Amino acid sequence: MTPAATPSTDQPNPSASRPPDRRRPLGRVLKWTLVVLGLVVGLLILFGVLLALMDLNRYKPWVNEKVSEATGRRFEIEGDLSAAWRWPQPLEEGWRRWVPGVTVKAERLVMDNPAGFESPFSGDEEKKGKGSERPQAATAARAAASAASVGSASASTTPTTATLPGTATMASIGSASVAISLLPLLRRHLSIDTVALTDPEVALARTKDGANNWTFKHKDEPKSPWTFDVDRLVVNQGLLAYADAMKDVEVQAKVNTTEPIDPSKVAHANAAKPVVLPASAAASSAEAAASRDLETRKSGNSGTPVPYGLKFELQGRIAKAKVEGSGLAGQVISLRDKVVNYPIKIDATAGSAALSAEGILANPASLSGMDFEVMLKADSMADLYEATGLVLPSTPPFEIRGHLTGSLEPERAVWSYSDFHGKVGQSDLHGDLKYTSGQPRPKLTGSMTSNQLRLADLGPSLGTNKSDNTHRGKGDGRGNGKNKGKVLPDAPFAAQRWNAMDMDILFKGKSIIRSESLPLENLSMRAVMDNAQLRLAPLTFGVAEGKIESEVAIDGRAPPLKARIHGKVEGLKLSALFPKVELMKKSFGRMDGAIALQSQGNSVAGLLGKGTGEARLYVREGTLSKQMLDLASLNVGSIIVGKLFGDDKEVHLRCAVADFTVVDGVAQSRVVKMSTDDAVIEATGTIDLGTEEMNMRIKPESLEWKFFSLRTPLYVKGTFGNPNVGVEPGPLLLRAGAAVVAAVAAPAALALVPVTVPAADDDTYCKPLLDLGKAPVKPGAEGAAGAATEPARRAASKPAAAR
Repeated sequence: MTPAATPSTDQPNPSASRPPDRRRPLGRVLKWTLVVLGLVVGLLILFGVLLALMDLNRYKPWVNEKVSEATGRRFEIEGDLSAAWRWPQPLEEGWRRWVPGVTVKAERLVMDNPAGFESPFSGDEEKKGKGSERPQAATAARAAASAASVGSASASTTPTTATLPGTATMASIGSASVAISLLPLLRRHLSIDTVALTDPEVALARTKDGANNWTFKHKDEPKSPWTFDVDRLVVNQGLLAYADAMKDVEVQAKVNTTEPIDPSKVAHANAAKPVVLPASAAASSAEAAASRDLETRKSGNSGTPVPYGLKFELQGRIAKAKVEGSGLAGQVISLRDKVVNYPIKIDATAGSAALSAEGILANPASLSGMDFEVMLKADSMADLYEATGLVLPSTPPFEIRGHLTGSLEPERAVWSYSDFHGKVGQSDLHGDLKYTSGQPRPKLTGSMTSNQLRLADLGPSLGTNKSDNTHRGKGDGRGNGKNKGKVLPDAPFAAQRWNAMDMDILFKGKSIIRSESLPLENLSMRAVMDNAQLRLAPLTFGVAEGKIESEVAIDGRAPPLKARIHGKVEGLKLSALFPKVELMKKSFGRMDGAIALQSQGNSVAGLLGKGTGEARLYVREGTLSKQMLDLASLNVGSIIVGKLFGDDKEVHLRCAVADFTVVDGVAQSRVVKMSTDDAVIEATGTIDLGTEEMNMRIKPESLEWKFFSLRTPLYVKGTFGNPNVGVEPGPLLLRAGAAVVAAVAAPAALALVPVTVPAADDDTYCKPLLDLGKAPVKPGAEGAAGAATEPARRAASKPAAAR
């Protein structure tokens, strides 16, 4: 037997040089991975079996108690509570799509108002006998939605109606389903993919003392480590009501689900009316809409128009204005994404105001990213106050269109209405406005321009109820002739609104459309409102190749309004003052002057009727005759000139001055003189701006007696609208002067004295008159006393030497 060979130690061992086997650790990792996945799958299967077999209705009392405790009011699920798997998840992408989720569904949910909360207007309607209007409207809307619902309250069960007046219910929902992702629960985050509400009915309310039913009480407990968010909200039929006693608003919105509508096709006149879907079809439509939304996000094509899927109808009131409207909106509201381009189209009316808007909300969760084309119209811009809170002047009927962008986020709203254009009365209007919310008041800034400004369209802004002020001078409508003969604007300022908003607005009227006999050319103004104090500075009218420039400050913080008025007349040319009169072209020279008043009152007429201060005008070089004044429609002046100089004589005016002290609206002549080649005419008396009555005595002092047939003074009495000269009544007040009064509130008193215009070397007599006319004016008692100009007044009062 041969012995076994012993291996040589000199030869290498192959097993010793072989590297260690790494497959065993990798196999263990793979093995444990499969075990974990198996456990997860097993747990999911077990969880699914439990969901299928478990009756969640046993936990309703616990859920009701916890929600009621957290919100501080009664909450109850009156119907079934169930849960089901959601797999795969249609709204997720990638591997997350295959992670199961859970959909929890509850039937007939109810939440009450806070204990002791009484809905506004519920008692008022019963007192007024109107209690049946809102309940019937709400019940009809509820019935229409419930009839289409599937799986909501049974016919034998009367659902709670949140929008009935006097009910304790704040919200009721026919059916609610919540799709929950499971993975975020591992990090203490509740991620809700979709909340779908069928037949919701919500009544939000605020009382006169500011208490509301949408603010929930928070307990002083440690902050929960759990967080949550909601991705999408889907609404299938419903009713939303809002009642606000502080703003005197009651509005309801009825919502219905429709077939998908392409926004680009809605604008066509022949577009079909949206088809309202029943609740069962609405749920499928919502799922499809959510899937389309996901595909849009995945493709990155944010410019793709989102189809409309909801139709809503509005009804109610804002104060006394009836509100009606309808519109379309997207069915799926994304609350997680910052840019979703949620589409909205609305047409609504509130009293005389009408709104038409179409565009998108980029972030509907915060009401930001607004981009709309908006049309607004109303009988007056002031009519927008109740609906919008914007403090705007009274105007003739208007209609404008523009581009609205920005945010409507409560307490942080900032929006711009840019490149708008339209008409106010018969005048065009263009501009840009910006609104910024803030404390203590929001602010409106911007600029507006009118290329062709119709003079009559300014009337309502100055306080006339009609653009031509035709309501004045014809009695008060009851046959007693209270306002007969009056022409100054008397409509009260809406000063009670001034504290609602600050503003800084520039306005330019490039060309004024007016009668050929009027010399108004253009208008520019800056209006600043700050803490209920209005300042118009400057308010400038281009007149007769010169200008009338005013600064008006009105304090509206407490009645009566207090005002300071400064006005200057600069360089009005006589040749342009009455452009319709060919004979006036002979005249060279200019008119200048100033007025300063301090006053209180609630309208233009009221401020002028209580003013205290002084006013002066002075004139150099002019030509006038009865014929010229007749052609210029200056009827009072025509009669005076005719009586003093004769009907056919042209009179050369060398100079003139009118110096008045004004106390409590009564203008008392201090020096009123006119020097011609033939005579010096002196006028004395008063002009009452409050009653609009004149009592003037005109006395001629002949320089050459052969030119006078009348030696006795003339008297000018009566009102601005119905003057009397001597014994012959004048047919009308000087039309051009009245127009300037109506258009320019501040220097209105300057137009009441019929004098003319300057430009030549001073002569001995005219120099003191012109020195007095050029003296500065002061408001209030200081101006009325006139102490600073007393020396100039004495010099101007010296009689002229006869020739």
